Parts: sequence; structure tokens; C-alpha cells
Amino acid sequence: MNFRILTIYDMVQNGRKRGRIYPKEEPMTFTRRDVCGLLALSGAASVAPSVLNAAGGETAVGDNGLFAQDWFLESFFDLSDDHAELAAKNKNLAILFEQRGCPYCRELHRVNFARKEILSYLNKHFGVLQIDLWGSRSVTGFDGQKLEERAFAQKSRVVFTPTMVFFPRDASGVKGKSIADAEIFRMPGYFKPFHFISMLEFVNEGHYRTENFQRFLQGRFAKLKEQGINPDIW
Repeated sequence: MNFRILTIYDMVQNGRKRGRIYPKEEPMTFTRRDVCGLLALSGAASVAPSVLNAAGGETAVGDNGLFAQDWFLESFFDLSDDHAELAAKNKNLAILFEQRGCPYCRELHRVNFARKEILSYLNKHFGVLQIDLWGSRSVTGFDGQKLEERAFAQKSRVVFTPTMVFFPRDASGVKGKSIADAEIFRMPGYFKPFHFISMLEFVNEGHYRTENFQRFLQGRFAKLKEQGINPDIW
């Protein structure tokens, strides 16, 4: 079976099907009819489908409108400190960029993070720091520069949400570097579960040093087929 990873070009051309940037909310004015319509629809929001976590409970939503997982890093947003703490546990740092109202961020939490095998592998080998694409909290990068989240995301060349950026465990690989220079792999948009856990293995096992992700995926799929396993690619 042939398959491929969507490129950034593909995502731009097919933005409605992949995580894309949504513009910041602009001030709006409402007529009396608008207000009445909103009141009529308010009940619908209360019955909207919830996002469940791997334990079957509902995933909380923070004040910034982002889904909040209890296993996300508790951080002062100093990347060097977070990296050092995780490296001491033999884990990789991963930064997850999300934004309010992003449908594929919701899919990441609703589908991927609800799978126990994904969550177990992720927590065993990685620490995940969530960044709000439009946030104002101060982030100190590996290069020592302090920026608000939104400026940090822009400097990090984040174009789509969700975007997940991974870094090497070795301090020499990140010290004094920008995000773009320090990263070893980037998920530029939503990956389905098979691709997502393959990505985690690709990074954790160090395959990024010797081959690209496309080739790694093809090899992994071929091995599974030899074992009589037909993974759900999409």
C-alpha cells in the first residue's frame, strides 16, 4: 500500500482538511436580532460533544480556550530548564503549539491523546510543553531571548496548528540555538494515530539521524504487514 505524509504545500492547498491558522478574533457589533439568535443557540453549546481523555474522563479547557492535559509540563516557560529536567530523565522535550478554536487541535486531544498506547509511550519518553499561538505569557528560548508566546511562535516559524516540535536530549544540541535550529523533527499539522505514534518512535529511537520520516513510515508499515497486521493508516 502506498501512502505519504502531507507536505506544508498540501496543507496550504487543502487547508480545510488539515490544521491551519485561523485569524485572531476581531471586535464585532451585534444587532438586537443577533443577540436573540445567540441566546437561542446558547443551549446548543451546552450539549456539544465533549473531549474525553485516555481514562474516559472529560478533558478540561483552560482560560485560554486550549485543551489542558494533566500530564502537560508544569513550566515557568524557560526552555533550557525544561530541557535539562527532561534530559535527566532520559526524555525528549516536545513543544505543542495550539490555538483556540482549532478543529484539528481538538482532534489531537479527542483521538490521539485518548489512545492509551499513544499516551503511555508519549509520557514514557517525552515531556510536552503547550504553547498558545496567540498567547502573551513570556517564554525564554534556548538562546536566552524572552518573548511573548505569539512572538515566540512566529520566530519559531509555526504556521499550522497543531504543530509539535521535538528536540534532542543532548544539551549541546539546543544550547544557544533558536527553535528552528535546535529542532530534530516537526509535526506541521495533525497526524492520524498511526503516523503520530510512528513519529514518536522515529524521534525516540533516533531514526531521524539516519533516514527521513517518509522512509521510516514505509519500512514500519512493511514490517507490520509481514506480521499480518494491517494498521489503520487514516
